[in-house]
Amino acid sequence: MRRQLENLIERLTKVTVQPPADGRTPAVPGASVLGELHALRHRLPGLTGSLVASADGLPVAADLPPQVEPAGMAALTTSGLALSQRIALTVQDGGFQEVVIRATGGYVVTYAAGLVASLTVLAGPGVNVGRLHLESRPAAARIAALLEEAGAAAPRPPPAEGPRHRRNRQ
Repeated sequence: MRRQLENLIERLTKVTVQPPADGRTPAVPGASVLGELHALRHRLPGLTGSLVASADGLPVAADLPPQVEPAGMAALTTSGLALSQRIALTVQDGGFQEVVIRATGGYVVTYAAGLVASLTVLAGPGVNVGRLHLESRPAAARIAALLEEAGAAAPRPPPAEGPRHRRNRQ
């Protein structure tokens, strides 16, 4: 039963890449993105894991600790990202860029990777958060470029308009 479930999860979480119109072999973004995740871990002491999730909540690449299941984490990340985008629209003009969760055991930070995906990094409690941002923000931009180039993640539809609050200006 467990093996059947694992096979089903594997089939449902595969990211498909449409072949280019010119007939050349498509790039597989997972390998390039995974390389970016490994490089990020190498540059950041205290990083315990990372994940790239597509806009529809599927894992694209993961470098996670064994106790964190990639498909579940990708789904949670995407749900949190949708909520964060909604909050950002409600309280101010501007789009979502990142969210930081600080827990007793460390940090979970999710960055927008363009309009196509998100990068989530896990770090221990002693991590230098400034350095975490300094390394992770450009990594998210590079990952977005890799995914857009490969056409691997569907563009995220624009979020619904949140309530607009007028500020009194005198």
